[in-house]
Amino acid sequence: MVIEVVFFLLIMVAGTAGELCMARAMRTVGEVTDFRPRALLGVAGRALSVVWTWIGVGLMTLAFFSLLAVLAIENVSFVVPVTACSYAVGALGGRVFLHERVSRMRWAGVLLVCLGVTLVLLGKRWG
Repeated sequence: MVIEVVFFLLIMVAGTAGELCMARAMRTVGEVTDFRPRALLGVAGRALSVVWTWIGVGLMTLAFFSLLAVLAIENVSFVVPVTACSYAVGALGGRVFLHERVSRMRWAGVLLVCLGVTLVLLGKRWG
């Protein structure tokens, strides 16, 4: 059970941290407005030169392999809902690290997701 908790934490924290790093990298690169192949290659090249991109890729890779490990142990009908807690981590990370404005309505949605995860966890324990 402890190893499962570790994998779930890695999925949620490393995956969300990776997404936050990628968002920061893309803010450095800038908005994609030209979708011609040559322009897209230029954007990709600039993105690959930003250190946040590589940190994000590493963290998301760790989260992916953690997901594979936990799927070998648990049912997907349990794993997917529990990993939805990453929405709460993402909203908090966006607010704290990217200085995004998170509306009350969005926080209410995050709370509903967390309540749903709680129901899934209770169902596993008593179901």
